[in-house]
Amino acid sequence: MSLLSKLRLVTVDVTGTLIAYKGQLGDYYCMAAKSAGMPCPNYKRMHEGFKAAYTEMTVKYPCFGHASKMPNIDWWKMCVKDSFMRAGYEYDDATFERIFRRIYSTFGSSAPYTVFPDAQQFLRWLRNNGCIVGIISNAESRYKDVVLPALGLIQGSEWDFGVFSGIAGVEKPDRRIYEAALEIAAGGGGGVAAAEALHIGDSMRKDYAPARAVGMHALLLDRFRTPEAEGWRRAGAAVLPDLVAAREWLIAGAGEEEEPPVEAGSG
Repeated sequence: MSLLSKLRLVTVDVTGTLIAYKGQLGDYYCMAAKSAGMPCPNYKRMHEGFKAAYTEMTVKYPCFGHASKMPNIDWWKMCVKDSFMRAGYEYDDATFERIFRRIYSTFGSSAPYTVFPDAQQFLRWLRNNGCIVGIISNAESRYKDVVLPALGLIQGSEWDFGVFSGIAGVEKPDRRIYEAALEIAAGGGGGVAAAEALHIGDSMRKDYAPARAVGMHALLLDRFRTPEAEGWRRAGAAVLPDLVAAREWLIAGAGEEEEPPVEAGSG
């Protein structure tokens, strides 16, 4: 019996699974600085500065400031300003405002993203085969309201519901985001059983391990041939190169996964 025939729900990660970034972070920060009449920042310093600033913001104000009721734009303004400062760039208020508005607008549009060519067809195929399709993403509300629709991944056409960390107030790898998806999928009718659900993502820590910890089936995509993928396989994970292969895996009769790896946990 195929795994597909056992499933009522398939949840899918977004970045790295359905969509990818075009270019590098430095491209967009450079364009924003130049639009305000400033020199292009150093790409490497900018990338490292952003990583550090973003990590600190997610610790201080998790889920894009959800618990503290911080407006999304304010969260990003603090993050972007700290990114530039860590990279060694400090601007007067008026200049920074012009730079920030350009960055915020860009990442709230389809411009910096590309959809993997197998994504839309795979999601539609799941829905046509009777599966509820959910999105689980550590992303803020603009992914749901603007970015995904602008990329042609539309609620009601490609997916049925989404659990976005900036809206739900819980983020991967916390198992509660998966439990919320199981509950939402049934529309208040008692939830979908974890054994009837599959999660597809690209991170052992954020996708595979917590999904398995709640009892869901799980699948990892290795679109970019990451060095970690061999370790994922050794840990018992099902790892495939893309959603075309995932479709065949679901039809052919996927084997039962191993017990959740030691990394599993609520995070």
